[in-house]
Amino acid sequence: MIDLKLKHLVKLALVNIYQNKTRAFLSTLGVIVGTATIFLVIAIGKGGEAQVSEQFSKLNVGTIIVRSAMRGKVVDPLTEKDAELFAQSEYIASAFPVLFGSGDISYADYSQQSGFIAIYPEFQEKNNLTIWQGRPLGDEDEKKRNKCVVLGAELAYVLTDGNPSEILGQTISINQRKFEVVGIYNRVGDSGSGMMSYDDSAFLPYTVGKRYLLGTRANPIIFVQATGLETVQLAIEDITNVLNETHRMGGAEQFRILDAGSRLAAAQESARTMSLLLLAVATVVLIVSGIGIMNVMFVTVKERTKEIGILKAIGAKKREILSQFLLEAVIISLVGGLLGVVLGYLAVPLLKFLNLPALPSVSGVLLGLLFSVITGIFFGFYPALQAAELNPIEALRYE
Repeated sequence: MIDLKLKHLVKLALVNIYQNKTRAFLSTLGVIVGTATIFLVIAIGKGGEAQVSEQFSKLNVGTIIVRSAMRGKVVDPLTEKDAELFAQSEYIASAFPVLFGSGDISYADYSQQSGFIAIYPEFQEKNNLTIWQGRPLGDEDEKKRNKCVVLGAELAYVLTDGNPSEILGQTISINQRKFEVVGIYNRVGDSGSGMMSYDDSAFLPYTVGKRYLLGTRANPIIFVQATGLETVQLAIEDITNVLNETHRMGGAEQFRILDAGSRLAAAQESARTMSLLLLAVATVVLIVSGIGIMNVMFVTVKERTKEIGILKAIGAKKREILSQFLLEAVIISLVGGLLGVVLGYLAVPLLKFLNLPALPSVSGVLLGLLFSVITGIFFGFYPALQAAELNPIEALRYE
């Protein structure tokens, strides 16, 4: 009688894998690809969610944007009075109009087509516009109608050919109107509002932009801040009621009311759906690789039938035979899983180079390894059971 302990079983499994290393390696390829795919799928999912959160971090999730549903000339536009009426709602903390426009912006001998945004000072704080150099737009600029401007980081960089500091205190021209540059904002990336890029825009006082640049073409968009995320829908109801009262030509139907919270939730849900879809593909890859492991184990059992008969003849128990062959399958899949994780990490820089967001995580590593081990156990169990069930006499006679 013999008693095969775990260390003996592991040693036997490793010896057999080494003796058939080419076959073992080929059977791990599917596991490597499947685990790497799972790792990368989770990394892309995490990266996508982080990217969405980063985009919307520039816009408070309690923000509501009210704009015309029409493009071009609007017959019944929003007004500053609408913003004042919105602000009277108990569910709304603030509401202020914003004007968007575009035109020729020039400095020294350089000019380019870019956007400009006419704002009230509080717009800056609500949209995370912080100063890199100079000063922000203030209440005095609005009251005195100062013809001043604060530039987005990218616009300042482009206008000065890479030396933005030199433009502070200088005069630029927007559609042939002169403005003094009083500040430059820090780079913010995607504004999260669905509007033009803040980094590529020039910002000026609201009344100045309306009077000198847009005139009768001024068609404001109103940024509303709800008192809390839980009051967003109640705030939207009040906004709708105001629009129905003040715009009799078409009421609220002629406007779009967008809330950042629902857009964020929708974007995150889309990212998660894509991750689940890719995870399903990776699972299929692992199932295929598991079938490959099962085939290899069946061949191994057949080749080692006589060895199994000898082990049983000298007293090896059924569970020990089962454990030995199951260990082989698990080791093969675990090694494949570890190599898959390494391959996944090596592929992350490539994904970033291709502008695909990828954020490696511990959960990606653990889930990839868990799937690989489960693949080994699930697809290795039946061949191992077949080995354990062999009749020792018949096994010894097998040629």
